[in-house]
Amino acid sequence: MSRERQFAYWMAGIALFLAAIFLLRGVLLPFVLGMAVSYFLDPAADYFERLGLSRTLSATVLTVLFLVCGVAVLMLLVPLLYSQIMALAARAPEYAELLRGRAEDLLAMVQARLSPEDLERLREAMAGLTGNAVAWVGKLLSGVWSGGLALVNLVSLAVITPVVAFYLLRDWDKLVARLDQWLPRDHAATIRAQLKLIDGTLAAFARGQAIVCVLLGAFYGIGLSLVGLEFGLIVGLLTGLISFVPYFGMLTGFVVGIGLAVVQFDGMMQVALVAAVFIVGQVIEGNIVSPKLVGDRVGLHPVWMIFALMAGAALFGFMGVLLAVPVAATIGVLSRFALESYLAGPLYGGDGGSADP
Repeated sequence: MSRERQFAYWMAGIALFLAAIFLLRGVLLPFVLGMAVSYFLDPAADYFERLGLSRTLSATVLTVLFLVCGVAVLMLLVPLLYSQIMALAARAPEYAELLRGRAEDLLAMVQARLSPEDLERLREAMAGLTGNAVAWVGKLLSGVWSGGLALVNLVSLAVITPVVAFYLLRDWDKLVARLDQWLPRDHAATIRAQLKLIDGTLAAFARGQAIVCVLLGAFYGIGLSLVGLEFGLIVGLLTGLISFVPYFGMLTGFVVGIGLAVVQFDGMMQVALVAAVFIVGQVIEGNIVSPKLVGDRVGLHPVWMIFALMAGAALFGFMGVLLAVPVAATIGVLSRFALESYLAGPLYGGDGGSADP
């Protein structure tokens, strides 16, 4: 079979696969979560196998440990987070009124310094910017909610996800070997090399970034609580959770934390302490934690990651967020491979072959 025909078959298969994911996106969430869990736990299963345990026993032990740890974390955190969320919801009208009063004071100060024409232009600009922001956030949240309706069915997630994780973890090596047998023999070595790079990128980013998010959530939660910020624990934990999106998590938590500090404290010292917690956390994350746990070999630009996560959420909801990292890593690795092939081929160097850039 010619290379052109092979390429056409592969492209057709990939297109059908993507179409199936899009059509079945409403029921795939437990399976995607189970696949993610098995991918995270596979190195531990390999370690247990080296200790002499069978693959089935290793998968059973790890699945049970994962469930026990998950239930324990939920039992410890959910009541505390629930009480803070309810208290924050009860105080929201009061905070809104305080913010409105302070905004009016700020507006009065601005009015005293600007001409009527400048004020009118400022109002029009702010109205357009606010309208666009609200529309974008509303569309994003709507997409996340409509695509993440499987989260409502907690029974489905609680039952199907562990089962899928167990079977995939038990048969992971067999599945990898079977897929390797299906590779076209002429290009098997090249495909294996690219898949190895994709796996390295995913392992470095996903596993490392997950630990970074947990550490940041604990640091922000404890730090904001120690400086006296009411609801600091929930703000800190949520900031760490969404820190999976580079810079977006810290900036969101910073804005929310400073907003709460402004309405809670009378002096600027406490507000400065809240800001210092976020600044110190960002310095530690950028200079110590991420370089150690994630490293520079990931090769995923922050802008590319932000776009991938936002696009995944808009298209597939919560499942799209889960798939964004592996898809972005795959596209990144394949793009670099395509660029290297282009630079080494006649399309770049002409009939004489490659040329130095």
